[in-house]
Amino acid sequence: VESVGFRSLLQGLLSHSVPEISVAEAARDSAGILFLDAREPREFEVSHLAGALPVGYDHFDLQSVQQVPRDQRIVVYCSVGYRSEKITERLRDAGFTNVANLYGGIFEWVNQGHSVVDDKGPTQQVHAFDKTWGVWLRRGKKVYGGE
Repeated sequence: VESVGFRSLLQGLLSHSVPEISVAEAARDSAGILFLDAREPREFEVSHLAGALPVGYDHFDLQSVQQVPRDQRIVVYCSVGYRSEKITERLRDAGFTNVANLYGGIFEWVNQGHSVVDDKGPTQQVHAFDKTWGVWLRRGKKVYGGE
């Protein structure tokens, strides 16, 4: 994570209970990764990583990944990594063996200059969750709520 403040926040926020993957490594290896988006539908609709499967957080159900091989390389992400860490724990508990949390989430993905898409293609918009968390998103066009 490039920002010292963001790095410090994540050190305390996350329990580091699952494997973590850096944005640089995930971007480099993206062709071989199934990305799971652990944000809510309104966040996913604003933008997401290309090819990501929306699995949500509040209503996450293992049925959404029942067809995914247990050894598939999976990276779970959310805004900053908290919700995705919890979903990664659940996937590991369910027998997924090659799953990691994207450290810094979609915010860090965009902060490091990687692209995101919506249903029409590439976009600059990123759901910034709320104004408190949105301070950690330094690039892109911030969208809040159901905008």
